[in-house]
Amino acid sequence: MKQLNLASIIVFLLTVVGIAQTITLKNGTQIKGEIISEKKDYIIVDLGFSALTVSMNDILTIDDSIDDSVEQTGNDSNAPDMIDAVPQRNNKLYHIGAGQLASIEKCVEQCSEAVVLVSHPAGLGSGFFINEEGYLITNYHVIEGETKITVTLFKKTDSGFDKIKFKKVKIIAINPFVDLALLKVEDLGDTKITYAPFAGVDDLKVGQKVFAIGNPLGLERSVHDGIISTRNRAFEGLVYLQTNTDINPGNSGGPLFNLKGQIVGVTNMGYIFMGGLGFAIPISYVKDFVDNYDAFAYDVDSPNTGYTYIQPDGKIIKE
Repeated sequence: MKQLNLASIIVFLLTVVGIAQTITLKNGTQIKGEIISEKKDYIIVDLGFSALTVSMNDILTIDDSIDDSVEQTGNDSNAPDMIDAVPQRNNKLYHIGAGQLASIEKCVEQCSEAVVLVSHPAGLGSGFFINEEGYLITNYHVIEGETKITVTLFKKTDSGFDKIKFKKVKIIAINPFVDLALLKVEDLGDTKITYAPFAGVDDLKVGQKVFAIGNPLGLERSVHDGIISTRNRAFEGLVYLQTNTDINPGNSGGPLFNLKGQIVGVTNMGYIFMGGLGFAIPISYVKDFVDNYDAFAYDVDSPNTGYTYIQPDGKIIKE
């Protein structure tokens, strides 16, 4: 009897099941079936002809909605491998990447258009689109106290890059404590957006190769590579990724990529006169911020929401 592996089970399942729960794994794989048992550490999924045990640590989301969009066509030997390179949206503002390891050159070719220049009258920084609708991430300190924001996209052409500037940029949410801001370009028009997917699982290792794309000192589309020096460097009560990738003023708010072209962090700190000491906000913080962006909604009447300083009265009252 032929033994089926996980990939072939998923392919077969998607062709015969029209009504099922959808379990999305952290690596982007989707499994459709009925959950017949749910334990603390795992679930058991009925595939119709067999049962599959899935660890809770591997699960990203479970969708209980009915999916009747899959045709009941039976087994198809030409069905594609469901471990797809196309990022999964998962009903969130961002996408979860499911790519394969590649060279830095290949990754840059695929994702460099997602990285933008974020500027305003007082300075500039970097940012990156997280979906095709114009939502992007940058550092809070890049836009702190500013409302007249311009986003510059570098669109590839046969002769190089065209600069496309968007001046209708809305601040959606800010979190000064983790130094993140969510923006949206509202004048995209017919411009098609390249977005950068998030890493779907926290599998970073010390010594792993990473690279950053940004605009240090206004030098547009600069690429720097390095490694993860430390995964959990504590600083002022938060945890950061430490990397020897060069991080300079203007890189702030840009993405730190792994060699799958997935974002593992947002660059936000570096020592100007000491090379090899750069820091990035872990992608877990970014996901949490975007997942709960309504809790950090920007208030035009209080642009520095997050920090409140009660000023003294200035009068000495003696009793």
